[in-house]
Amino acid sequence: KGAVYLYFPSKEAILEGLVKRAVLPVANSALGVIQNYSGDPRPVIATALKLVAGRLSDPKLIAIPRLLIREMINFPELAEMYRREVIDRVVPAIETLVRNGMRDGYFRPLDPEMTLRSIIGPVIAHVMIAELFGIRPPGGLEIDRLVDNHLAILFDGLSAPKSDRRFMAT
Repeated sequence: KGAVYLYFPSKEAILEGLVKRAVLPVANSALGVIQNYSGDPRPVIATALKLVAGRLSDPKLIAIPRLLIREMINFPELAEMYRREVIDRVVPAIETLVRNGMRDGYFRPLDPEMTLRSIIGPVIAHVMIAELFGIRPPGGLEIDRLVDNHLAILFDGLSAPKSDRRFMAT
């Protein structure tokens, strides 16, 4: 149990290493897809949410956000590092994707920042409700079911009204 401290000077350093090893590659992969994308943003958003769902459905991988949720309260430096390395890089890219989707007529004109929060909020809330309060659907976390349901509601609500659409959904 104590051998881990031969490689890491503190619990905070272990958690930071975990974020850098497990979370940053996913964030970097998502950024690679999002940053230079043009066209209908719905497939990219759907793919990103399903990627997150797949990761959170794996019992080994759900342990990472579970641990981070609990430990960021005790280690504000970890929260700051996560924000700097992940959130501050991914959020602007997704906001730009949403803004471009609005500009190009795929989405109705809305507030891009609030739209981004509406896109990711249900997934975060679902995991938080399950992890903090132990409230899960009867089949377990079922994040993939939540994502499919959320995407249906999201895209029908985001799509420009039929009279204003330059592009039709498939």
